[in-house]
Amino acid sequence: MFEGEDGMSKWTVLAGVSALLALAGCDVHVRDDTPTAYPANHEVGMYEIKAHVARDSMVQPDAVFMFDVGGKGRIDMTSDGSGDEWHAIVPARCQSSFPVQFLVVWKRQGLSTGQKLVPPKPRQVELTPPPLTKEVSIDTSRKSSKGWEGAVSYRFVTAQSTNITAAHIEPLSQDPADVAAAKPITVNTSLPVQAPCAVPVEIRLSSTAQKAHGNLVIDTDLPGMPHWTTKVEFAPK
Repeated sequence: MFEGEDGMSKWTVLAGVSALLALAGCDVHVRDDTPTAYPANHEVGMYEIKAHVARDSMVQPDAVFMFDVGGKGRIDMTSDGSGDEWHAIVPARCQSSFPVQFLVVWKRQGLSTGQKLVPPKPRQVELTPPPLTKEVSIDTSRKSSKGWEGAVSYRFVTAQSTNITAAHIEPLSQDPADVAAAKPITVNTSLPVQAPCAVPVEIRLSSTAQKAHGNLVIDTDLPGMPHWTTKVEFAPK
């Protein structure tokens, strides 16, 4: 048994070592398994986030709690039976990405509570916009002395509001026949056009020829989609 000041100092050292060893076995390790991107789905508007947790020997599964704190609020996460896999559903609409950051909290046996943020700063999960209208056929079966009209509809879902800033017709190719087929087509819509999230908007077209075709090229201020091309064909059915 230790005696005197030397004895007390040895007990202090041993107690400190024991505490450090206990703490060394009381850590939690988090791996972010959430994909880097999801296809944007405005109808559902919900996306899964998930993480894997590895516990040191002195941390029990029921002593761990996880939350997503990347957004404005806190979302409780749930685990599988083993406490290794954690997931939650995050709502996101009319945006091109959403933030993810995990807060893991755990109890150390009889010691204290530990916690950490993974990653240290929120990361963005990209929401890839769905393709816009690729091809449109406009029926010119009816007789007309003034020409034929039609429209191309677009719907944007990854921004609160999107502007179609410009639109024009280009030939399908530089072949003389395609160049001639595009000349009768005119863009009639006044631009810019503002498209609220998920609300379809139209670019109206007309053709002075019963048979015509070309590419409608639109310019937008939507990040990642500065231009979009739609093949347009005027023809009788």
